[in-house]
Amino acid sequence: MRAGEPSRTAYGAAMHRAMHQQLEGGRVFRDPLAWRILGTDYDEVVASGRYVDRKPLRIMIAVRHRFGEDRLAGAIERGTRQVVILGAGLDTFAYRNPFPDVACYEVDFPATGAWKQQQLAAAGIVEPSTLHRVGVDFEADDDLLARLVESGFDTGRPAFFLWLGVVPYLTPEAVRQTLRTIADISGSEVVFDYTNPADQLSEGGRLARERFSARVGRAGEPMVATFDTAELHDLLGRLGFNQIVDLDRDVIRTRFLGLPSDGESGGAHVLSAVVR
Repeated sequence: MRAGEPSRTAYGAAMHRAMHQQLEGGRVFRDPLAWRILGTDYDEVVASGRYVDRKPLRIMIAVRHRFGEDRLAGAIERGTRQVVILGAGLDTFAYRNPFPDVACYEVDFPATGAWKQQQLAAAGIVEPSTLHRVGVDFEADDDLLARLVESGFDTGRPAFFLWLGVVPYLTPEAVRQTLRTIADISGSEVVFDYTNPADQLSEGGRLARERFSARVGRAGEPMVATFDTAELHDLLGRLGFNQIVDLDRDVIRTRFLGLPSDGESGGAHVLSAVVR
């Protein structure tokens, strides 16, 4: 993040969600507000020459939202009535939320939150009464829970934490601290995505990672945290999480895309875990 500026990777992720609606017809994840919140249209993006040819990244972003909102629906069915969207960016769930008794807390860097409000106002998207905005810098502000409580969050009730497109840009310690905070709220669930270290990738995977890392690094948001899958699962267990569901590249191919297994599991993952 650059001081005083909204997240550029948040904009890129939102653009890929919107492009998925156009290029794949929202087959993996449907978001009827994806284009409106951006304030642009498909023809403008095509004319810019960007985003169209990045299908693997676009599909991964669609999959992580589909998986996250599927898990969220299950948590709400079980009685959860608090949703915390960490690093909300231009996420639109709070404005599509079909559950009138579910409170949504959007947590983000203050500059990104202010930019989002401008985008919403320009698009004429109404902010629901169930929405609460929480300004937090994950690296500098280690009291996420206090910021949430100030906004009305109830620590005595379970919550669902949706944390997408954020972990790779934080330091490992910031990731661990946020997980510790979530682990203190009994019965809660978190969904987040992460990446394996480069030495665990295929040659093609390493080249793709290098290109993407260079691109986001130029935008001022370098990739920082990577996790070995077994070590991450061990960390989650020690913090008090269980019921871990971890989708790797191969599972994503077979479960969401209907493609045959190619046996290549390393790279990007999306994971859910429940607090005991």
